[in-house]
This record gives sequence, structure tokens and C-alpha cells, in this order.
Amino acid sequence: MNLSTTLAFAGIQHERVRKHLFPGDDLEAAAVLLCSRSAPPRVRLLVRDYILIPYDTCRIRQRDAITWPGSYIEEAIDRAETENLTLVLIHSHPGGLFAFSNADDESDQMVLPGLMQSHGDFHCTAVMTPDGAVRARCYANDLVPRPIDLVTVAGHDLRYWWDQDASAGIPGSRPMAFTGAMSTELRQLTAMVVGVSGTGSVCAEQVCRLGFGHVKLVDFDVTELKNLNRILNSTLRDAQAGRLKVEMFAQAVSEYRGECVAESIPLSILTREAVIAAGQCDVLFCCVDSLEARQIVDLVAAVYLVPVFDVGVVIPVCNTGGALAIGDVCGRIDYVQPGRSTLQDRGVYSPESLRAEYLRRSAPNAYNQELEAGYIKGIIDEAPAVISLNMRAAAACVNEFIARAYPFRHEANHFYARTLFSLAACEEEYTPESTFTPSINSPILGLGSQEPLLGLPFLAPLRRSESK
Repeated sequence: MNLSTTLAFAGIQHERVRKHLFPGDDLEAAAVLLCSRSAPPRVRLLVRDYILIPYDTCRIRQRDAITWPGSYIEEAIDRAETENLTLVLIHSHPGGLFAFSNADDESDQMVLPGLMQSHGDFHCTAVMTPDGAVRARCYANDLVPRPIDLVTVAGHDLRYWWDQDASAGIPGSRPMAFTGAMSTELRQLTAMVVGVSGTGSVCAEQVCRLGFGHVKLVDFDVTELKNLNRILNSTLRDAQAGRLKVEMFAQAVSEYRGECVAESIPLSILTREAVIAAGQCDVLFCCVDSLEARQIVDLVAAVYLVPVFDVGVVIPVCNTGGALAIGDVCGRIDYVQPGRSTLQDRGVYSPESLRAEYLRRSAPNAYNQELEAGYIKGIIDEAPAVISLNMRAAAACVNEFIARAYPFRHEANHFYARTLFSLAACEEEYTPESTFTPSINSPILGLGSQEPLLGLPFLAPLRRSESK
């Protein structure tokens, strides 16, 4: 199933709006969401900002009715015009009705015509129930309500509310992890895997076999003989032909999932086309060895409100009595949710390390890039035998997604923002989200596909004279 319209919240946005809509007095409350969009074809409405309607300004606040001043819509229009944002008028249903009432229908027909005349030709209304579930619908100039297919929240948990499951007027129950019902829901979601090599091919294989309806594969590199020992689905024929990793992998997926599930994008994530494709996705798995690529993924998470699962492995060595020995065998999995701590906040990269990476790439005579690249730090190895380590880390990465979308842990997911494991020490450590200090990223949170993409000039579209 290809979703046509999605409304996406960051977890911190959803928490704040929910707290306002349900202050504990069992009366309706209201807010206005200001939303940007991803690039087409899929319409992803991204909460950029919100206006919380003060309780004491509402002429009527009852358990099943609310009337609030039109001046707040005027304020929302003024703010929306500067970035061409879509408005979503949302109010609470304290009684738990997960549907639009007759009063809601009548109100929309009164308010939406004036809103359309003042700003844009596409706006929405929504309701929220006490458990935070959101159901939304959109209007164009014909004022015919059309359901928004999916409402998502990327927070400590990943939450999905489907319009197709809401006919009974109550939020649908969530599928259980590791069941066929989970796979059925995943068929309606789109994932992206950035980097389809060692860990990336293992992540991609799991994602495709779990049942995601669409999987975008991003990698610009070709298959070589030296990496046949760790890239799933690669063959001797692929290496001899120098075949693109993403094309090789997409064809393999078609053999067991059929056509049109895996999409090959033979580009770097640092390209405009790949960033636009990422903005169309519901979840992103980052399996790269480039710090610059991780910086772009950080920005994609914030700008497009996409949850990110980042994985990395390393085998540091040490010198003991003149001989090299394994110091450790390590893996790291980070879950990054928009609006909270980023990979940079967690020390995965820094301005200094980004600069060093650039210098190693641009000035190879000054830096021995080969010594620093790869899995085994301190040894140049063209074909490291690390598939078992890759599989261990990639499985933890994909299971982290499952734990967020279909919670099964005994403790809350906010305790597991980062997982570190050491095979040498037989240890596994977890770091809660509260340990990390997030940077201020509100200027780009929910920015959407405004130009230049991600706020980076090098991702701006080429002018006609530049493209020749």
C-alpha cells in the first residue's frame, strides 16, 4: 500500500500538544499545528510549530464542545505565510471518541472556507483522544473531507494511527512484536537503508524480509571481490562486473519479495536526490562509515521528523610486547529521534572530526587514510572477516526499531537511546536519552523541503545555466 498523506509529529511536539489538550479538567481544548511538507509524490505533513489556544480565551469549553477566538487562526495564517505552511486545527475529545462528530463536521464547513480564502488551498483538522491518539483529515478547495492515511509520532516509542483502522471510533490496538500482524502493518511503511555494505546489507536484508512495503537503498559504491565475504546477496559475477551494490541487492530482494519493494538509489546521501528520497520515508537505518554522511542523516531526522537507527562496529587493536592483539570487538547502536539529542550531541562526530575526515580525503599525502578506515583500527585489511560482528550489530539495530514500534521491553524505551556491546568483555551497556544534552535544533525541526534542503547551500537545485 502506498500512503498518500501522513501527518508526522516529533515526540517532544506531541507531548507538549497533548499536555495542553488534556489539562486534567475533562474539558475540550484546542491548538493549531503549523506544518511544512516533504517533497512529492508522497505528502508528509511535518509539524513545524504550534499555537496553543489559552483556555481562558475560549467562549465555550465543555466535555463535548469548544469555541475559541478566530484571532488565533489569523495569527496562525500570518506565521504560516512566511514559510507557506499548512494549518491543522486540532482539538481534544476527552470522552475518547476517535472520530469526527457532527459538530466537528459543521465547524469545519464554517471555518475552512475563510481559511482557504486567506491562505493556501490545503488545510486539515484533527482530533486527539486522552491516550494521545490522533485522527486527521484534509480539505482542498472543494471542501470535501479526505482522511489522512497515517498519523505518526517519532518519540521514545514510534506510534502509528491508521485511518483505515479507525472506523469503530476508537484507536486500533497495536500489533504484537514478531508476529504476522506486525509484518502486515510494516507493508504500509517505507524504510531507507543508507549504506548497503557490511552492516548495511544485513540491515537491509532484515528490513526487506520483515515486510516493509518499500525499502529505499542508498549507496554509490560498486561490488568488489574484496567485500564478497561480508555483503549479503553479492556474488562473484557481481564483483567481476563491478555492479552497483544497490542494484545487486534490489534484484536479490525481487527474487523473494517481488518487484517494486526495493528501490536502488546509486547516490551518496550527500546528494539532493537522496535527501529528497529520505524525506519520503517513515524510518531510516544509517549504516555508513563516513562522519559527513552521519551529519546529513542527523539533519534529515530533524528536518523531516524521521526516526534514525545508526549502527557502527570497530575492532581496536593494541601492541603487546611488539605484537598486535585484539583490544576489543565493539558495536554501537544509537536511536535518534527528531528534536532530542543528535549523533553529534552524543560525540559520534564533531566539527573537529568532520574537518579531519575532510582533510584525510582531500590531502592523502598528509594523512594515512587507509590506516584509519575500515573495521580494524591500526591494521590495513582489504577484506576483513567481520560478517559475524556485522550480523550481531545489525540485528541489534533492527531489533531496536521493533522495540520502539512494537514495545516489548520490561522497562520504558527512553532508557535505551544507545546500546554499546563488547564481545571481548562480554558486556552490554545502555544509555538513557536523559544522559545526553541536546543541541538547540528548533530552527530546523520540521523544516521540510524548503530550499535549500536541510539549510545547506550545496543541496540547492542547480540553476539552468549551471546544469548544462
